Amino acid sequence: MSQTEKITQQTKHKVMIVDDSAVNLQVARTALSESYTIIPATSGATALSLLEKITPSLILLDIEMPEVDGFETIKLLKGDAATRDIPVIFLTAISDGAKEFEGFSYGAVDYIIKPFSPRLLLQRVKLHIELVEQRRELQNYNSNLMAMVDEKTATIEELQHAIIFALSDLIDSRDGLTGGHVRRTQRYMETLTDALVESGTYAAELEGMDLSMWLESAQLHDIGKVGISDNILRKPGRLTADEFDMIKTHTTIGESALHHAMEKTRDKNFLRYAATVAATHHEKWDGSGYPNGLKGAEIPLIGRLMAIADVYDALVSARPYKDAYTHERAVEIIAEEAGRHFDPLLVELFKQNAHLFALIENDE
Repeated sequence: MSQTEKITQQTKHKVMIVDDSAVNLQVARTALSESYTIIPATSGATALSLLEKITPSLILLDIEMPEVDGFETIKLLKGDAATRDIPVIFLTAISDGAKEFEGFSYGAVDYIIKPFSPRLLLQRVKLHIELVEQRRELQNYNSNLMAMVDEKTATIEELQHAIIFALSDLIDSRDGLTGGHVRRTQRYMETLTDALVESGTYAAELEGMDLSMWLESAQLHDIGKVGISDNILRKPGRLTADEFDMIKTHTTIGESALHHAMEKTRDKNFLRYAATVAATHHEKWDGSGYPNGLKGAEIPLIGRLMAIADVYDALVSARPYKDAYTHERAVEIIAEEAGRHFDPLLVELFKQNAHLFALIENDE
């Protein structure tokens, strides 16, 4: 056998012929063997046994067989994940519309009446093999397309992460004092969010939230500081009342910038989370915060969480006008502000997980 013939033999589609008649098997073999690799089986039981080791592209299945007939065989084939997708053509000597309908209901793709014409058999088999090839090509195309989409999506997400990372560095560098504040507060947020999910606290408010997007957006809570003068952000001492009023505007500057960005995109969820946390992380539970004096549950959950993360980081960080508080003292101060500055339920979660905040602070 030549090399070309060997390759052709290896790449031939396999066709299983299941028939208890040796004559029918021989006629089918003669008609098909030049184009296909033939797998003969003299009973349904034999076919099922062979299918444990061989996967043909097509099965020609006689209906009238002793013991396990064609209908019972196809039901077993279609009930097995390994064989359910193999197309089955029934071979039958009975022209009966009811029988044909029954066969199609079990998943057959065609009927051929015996005695069959070898040429007709070859053409019908060829047609269904071509359909098998087209289906496989379509599946491969879809798989390749999905792989391309996944790769493109991953690239876009990586770019988004890189841009956000760069923005968070820019935000930190603008005031020149907080060194890593943005990434620390994001990790504190993640700790509190995990605690929320685990405890079931505010489950209704969390329902439908994309928490990975929620946490990513938290890095932009101070983005409005890029619009504040260096003379105020970098002032080496306490701010005057007017200067503090200017600092307060970083919430509305950030919210406005992010809302403008939302106008340029169809997928607004990430920017919506970011705008919300930028606008509300300085609101207070008792209504004395800024910029809008929201009170209690009027403050979105993401803003109430960031309020704790932001204040904790400010307390344990050194400033020109104050030394850093110890972790223990920072926990005490936040606990004392439950019901005034902070949501009492979230303060309880914070206290339960304060040791994790200490680990994050020391890790940075």
